[in-house]
Amino acid sequence: MKITIIGAGAMGSLFGSLLADSGQDVLLIDIWQAHIDAVNARGVCIESGEKTRQIAVKASSHIPDGKNSDLVIVFVKSTQTGPAADAALSCLNGTGHVLTLQNGMGNADVISEVVPPDRVVAGTTSHGATLLGPGRIRHAGAGPTLIGLWSKKSSADLEPIKRVFCDAGLDTTIEADIHRVIWKKLIINIGINAITALTGIKNGGIADQPPTGDLVRAAVKEACDVTAAHHVTLADDIIDQVFSVARATGSNRSSMGQDVDHQRQTEIDAINGAVVKLAEAKEIPVPVNRTLTALIKTLEKSYGLEKN
Repeated sequence: MKITIIGAGAMGSLFGSLLADSGQDVLLIDIWQAHIDAVNARGVCIESGEKTRQIAVKASSHIPDGKNSDLVIVFVKSTQTGPAADAALSCLNGTGHVLTLQNGMGNADVISEVVPPDRVVAGTTSHGATLLGPGRIRHAGAGPTLIGLWSKKSSADLEPIKRVFCDAGLDTTIEADIHRVIWKKLIINIGINAITALTGIKNGGIADQPPTGDLVRAAVKEACDVTAAHHVTLADDIIDQVFSVARATGSNRSSMGQDVDHQRQTEIDAINGAVVKLAEAKEIPVPVNRTLTALIKTLEKSYGLEKN
């Protein structure tokens, strides 16, 4: 399968290298030229526990000419989903699909405004990865990947994508109700991302104990109230699942934490900020998520001030 990955950060590089290692024709696309050069020169270096391996994979800072891709996977930050959708359409062949494995709400809808909706696939993954430097990542946790057709009217066959992923060691399941899965992933991100970004801790640091555990529970409870108001049903043990994911990726720094560490714009508007907007539509108070959103935005505005 010819696969193009738009956004070769930690997760894009992880998926791309594993898929390439299994024999797929993979091209990583990213604007960070130092990373692209390192990957083309030495491949992607993946640290996992005490082991390190180097995997050869193609990389470029330019979208390839021609509509040749069977699958385009979007791994950019939610703020860049619009341009990524345009890029995906420009390289997608006549029968291929675009898969978003991004964090937050709204990405599949944005892509569906550009790519025919019956060819848009959404999903989540429990893999955790950290970008260590140009061409180097740490695989900090593994888990299932769930994919499904975003348009409920589509009848496309996703089995070929599932097989390719599973052959690469990416345990993948096709979900009939991927919308519910995306809501669940949002709840997990609500419990982990902003809190770890603000405190500087890794995922495992949000231990199920006060005061951090109580903060996690409060943020998740608000998000669950909003979810229920939008007629989406989640498991009764969703808060326990948040802590389980945090423990499984305990040595990983959340993607939002990595953004703050490197003074990059975060995806707060697509995560806690999305809950705030959805809550406003239902007139539900969400003071914890509103505060977390405001704190992250305040932090973003402070980037570089200490250097002036």
